Amino acid sequence: MEKITLGPMPYMSVMPTLLVGANVKGKPNYMTAAWATVASMAPPMVCVAINKMRYTAKGIEENKTFSLNVSSSKQVIESDYCGIVSGSKEDKSQVFHSFYGKVKTAPLAEECPVNIECTLFESIDCGSHLLYIGKIEEIHADKSVVTDGKPDITKINPIVYAHSAYFDVGKEIGKAFSDGKRYKN
Repeated sequence: MEKITLGPMPYMSVMPTLLVGANVKGKPNYMTAAWATVASMAPPMVCVAINKMRYTAKGIEENKTFSLNVSSSKQVIESDYCGIVSGSKEDKSQVFHSFYGKVKTAPLAEECPVNIECTLFESIDCGSHLLYIGKIEEIHADKSVVTDGKPDITKINPIVYAHSAYFDVGKEIGKAFSDGKRYKN
């Protein structure tokens, strides 16, 4: 294969499309984010990068809590809307019905099949964005998307983001930590 250089850029082939929930001035707000991942297994933590200027960042700083809500592909319009409209200009509290779990100041979007409640563990200034690391306090999942006690990606059909577009997940193509055992040099 012939390689060409593209220069430094924040590139990952695909990223999850999540709704970050935070109360801002006592009102639920959701923003769309794709720069998120698992940060630790024990204790369970996740992280999300949010531009410092975002309205949602104010709520995370104010309450030291946030949620990550996994929307399904059938919610692509509502999810994208939450990313193109700022809560400082429009009230987005009615886009999704909010509920609260253990963390009383992190709104959870009822319509999303999976909701992750977090308390803020740490925030790291990374330049244009703050990296919020959240300790997972609880995960809520619709009963219909759970298989063997875990969220089932094929039932959730989450939105993934790549190259300014949204995609479905697709079909399973292999088993992690297993298929590689068949490799022959």
